[in-house]
Amino acid sequence: MVKSFRILLVSVFIWVSGTILFAEEHEGKAAEEQQFDALGMIMHHISDSHFWHVIAFEKKDGSVFEISIPLPVILIYDGSIHLFLSSAFHHGKSVVQKGNHFFKLHHDKIYVTDAAGELTFSEDGTPENIKPLDFSITKNVASMWMSVLIIFALFVSSARKYKGKPSAPSGIQSFVEPLILFVRDDIVIEQIGEEKADRFMPFLLTVFFFVWINNLIGLIPFFPGGSNVSGNIAFTFTLALFAFILINVNGTKTYWKDIFATPGVPGMVRIILIPIEVVGIFTKPFALMIRLFANITAGHIVILSLTSLVFILKTVYVSPVSMSLTLFMFLLELLVGLLQAYIFTLLSALFIGMAVHNEEH
Repeated sequence: MVKSFRILLVSVFIWVSGTILFAEEHEGKAAEEQQFDALGMIMHHISDSHFWHVIAFEKKDGSVFEISIPLPVILIYDGSIHLFLSSAFHHGKSVVQKGNHFFKLHHDKIYVTDAAGELTFSEDGTPENIKPLDFSITKNVASMWMSVLIIFALFVSSARKYKGKPSAPSGIQSFVEPLILFVRDDIVIEQIGEEKADRFMPFLLTVFFFVWINNLIGLIPFFPGGSNVSGNIAFTFTLALFAFILINVNGTKTYWKDIFATPGVPGMVRIILIPIEVVGIFTKPFALMIRLFANITAGHIVILSLTSLVFILKTVYVSPVSMSLTLFMFLLELLVGLLQAYIFTLLSALFIGMAVHNEEH
C-alpha cells in the first residue's frame, strides 16, 4: 500500500512538473497568439471524429506534428455508395471527389459541395449544404469494437480456465469471476428473482462490462482510439432502447394490468393515474439514457476545464493547483465509470423485475 502511494506521489510530481515546464515554454507565446479557445477544445475532445487521433504537438519551427489513423468513410448519396479513407480529407483541407460528386469535411461533418469546396452558411454559421447519409466507422465506433474485443478476450480466457480439473481462480479469472458473481447475486437475482435470473443474466452482464470498459477507454488520454463513447447520446439511447424492448416484451399480465387497469384504485383516481403509468413506460429507459450520458459527459468536461486553466490564465503558478485538481477528478472519474455501469445495470434489472413479477408474488 505504501509503495503504491509513493508511486502515485511520484506520478503527480512528474505530471505537475511537466505541466509547469510546458506552460513556461508557451507563456511568452500566449500573449502574442489569439485567446485560447477552451470551449472549442473541450467540444473537440468530447465529440466524435472521422479520425483515430493519437497525439499532436507543435514543433519548434511552428509546424504541427500529428499522429492519427484514418478510418473508413462510408457515404450514401444520389443512389450510390462512396467508400474511401478519412485521410483523403487532410483534416478538412481537401475536397474528395467520387464520380461526379464532391465531399468536404467541416467540423467532423461531411457535406456535398462543388469542386472548389465552397460551403454556404446560414446566419447562425451552420452549413446549408446537403449532408449525405454517413455510415462511416468513426472514432466512437472503433472504440466500441475495441471494447468488444477486450470483453471477448476477458471472457474467453476466463472460460478456458474452467475446462479440465477444477482449480482455484488465477490470473484474469480471479478478476472476472468475482464481478460476474456480484452482478448475478447482488443485482440480477436480487432484483429479478432466482427463478428468472438466468434468462436475463447474459444481457445485464454484457451491459455492465460494455459500459464499464467503454468508460475506462474514454478516460485514458493517450489510449489509441480512446473516445467519449458513453458521453454520446446515440450510444446511451441504443442501450436504453434495448432495455425498453426487453422490459416490455417480457412484461407479464400483472405488469400490464397494473398500468392500464390499476386494480384497487378508485375510478376517479384512475383517470389521472393511468396516463402517468403509460408515461412511466417511456420515462424509465429515458432516465437510463440521460443519467449515463450526463454523468460521463460532465466528468470529461470538468477534467478538460481544469486542464485549460493553465492556458486561460496564462501563468505557470496555477499549474500545480490545476493539475492536482485534474488528477483528483481523473481518479474520481475512474470510480464514476464503474459506478455508472453498476447503476445502469441495477436499474435495468429493477425495471425488468417489475415487469416480469407475478401477482402471487
